[in-house]
Amino acid sequence: MQQRCVILDIGGVLEFTPDTGWPARWERQLGLPAGAMDERLADVWHAGAVGTIDEIAVRTEVAARLGLDAARADALLADLWTEYLGTPNTELIAYVGELRGRCGLGILSNSFVGARERESAAYGFDTLVDQLHYSHETGLLKPDPRAYEAVCAALGASPEDCLFIDDFPPNIEAARAAGLPAHLFEDNPATLTRIAAHVGPAV
Repeated sequence: MQQRCVILDIGGVLEFTPDTGWPARWERQLGLPAGAMDERLADVWHAGAVGTIDEIAVRTEVAARLGLDAARADALLADLWTEYLGTPNTELIAYVGELRGRCGLGILSNSFVGARERESAAYGFDTLVDQLHYSHETGLLKPDPRAYEAVCAALGASPEDCLFIDDFPPNIEAARAAGLPAHLFEDNPATLTRIAAHVGPAV
């Protein structure tokens, strides 16, 4: 068993992902009422999050349901990915990188098909941690307790030894219910302090 592990969320933690307002902009351009995009595409977004649809099918469904040609469908999805990827939390990413070899490291993310390739290219998450668990690859969305159990098992660690960090309170509550100590991300200083207390001093 690993002595200690740290498991992190991506969006809002390792990436800063402020709302860019892209769905509302597209609804205005297309003359759709507010919320129409999510109403028309809710099942596509869900399928992409649990990996039952691929990127080609996502593009096809977006184009068909919103009446877009190929170029405009690509432009809409580019806006989606711009918000999804956000900007890197460089301080936290660097700190996590310094923990390699001192503890087990994992990522547990509610994701979307195509995220691994884009985030690996942009931020190197595939080499930052030991276990990278994307919902579109595992089929498990937080706060499903099985998502937490799976990443702990993959790290070879007991839940009580795995500190989980997320910016969404229900995911924190679910992690604690699954037996993991958990920290709600609000800023870097408090998070770095909490990780250091969990991992302990470097030997």
